[in-house]
Amino acid sequence: MRIIDLFNSKKPVVSFEIFPPKIDTPIETIFDALDKFKSLNPDYMSVTYGAGGSQKDRTLEIASKIKSSYGIESMAHFTCVGHSIEEINKMLESMKENNIQNILALRGDFPADQPDFDFSKNSFKHASELISHTKSMNRDLCIGAAAYLEGHPECKRMKDDLMNLKNKVDCGVDFLVTQLFFDNRLFYDFQDKAIQIGINCPITAGIMPIFSTRIKTMTARSECSIPAKLVLMIDKYQDNPDDLLKAGIEYASAQIRDLIDNGVDGIHLYTMNRPKSSSDILKNAGLL
Repeated sequence: MRIIDLFNSKKPVVSFEIFPPKIDTPIETIFDALDKFKSLNPDYMSVTYGAGGSQKDRTLEIASKIKSSYGIESMAHFTCVGHSIEEINKMLESMKENNIQNILALRGDFPADQPDFDFSKNSFKHASELISHTKSMNRDLCIGAAAYLEGHPECKRMKDDLMNLKNKVDCGVDFLVTQLFFDNRLFYDFQDKAIQIGINCPITAGIMPIFSTRIKTMTARSECSIPAKLVLMIDKYQDNPDDLLKAGIEYASAQIRDLIDNGVDGIHLYTMNRPKSSSDILKNAGLL
């Protein structure tokens, strides 16, 4: 099933993001988590792609298994960084062979072991080019793309970033998934601005629960803001991981409840491969 058809039939569409096991860990280790995630009845699950295209084969394998063995629609992350057109075409063919109908099209991050990676040498330098090429190769694919509520870290002006996003949508994007955020006002403001410039596709809210103090490093890397009350909460429980986890679950639950009350198209939960915490959040938010 194409994910856009889910958006056309229900609200909110609830989805999970998971990531493959590390390359030196057997892929079977993810299956126990998948069993538990299945019981939560998500509308679809997405599988991430390692920086620089690493683990792309595992991404495809897991996405295929989610659909064929667990009966849940899946979405494979798909990046163009570090790949030739021939490699991209090969991946598109593999997706078709594995009945993958949905992708999240991204430029992608440079490999961690290549700090001087030169994006200009890529076959495609922007996600919009990957989206256009993908549409030309397989018009039946449903394509999601990333939206940055506070602007992409590499784009200096929010106005320019919004126009870049509009270009991605015009190239063939069916729906958008936002980067993590912790203040729902950012989402509502972004939603209004997107509509004003003619972006009319569904926008699903990406929710990252706070599971540990590592969230500070993660937000610093992606240049996402953290509200002062949330910083105080993290500092308060930084020496008590269990209490921080409970507080983080409640914060994410409250975010989701407010988004649902305001008619959000979808909730995309960045699960960090944690079924129990994901279950607690959905229950608190009234989605289970």
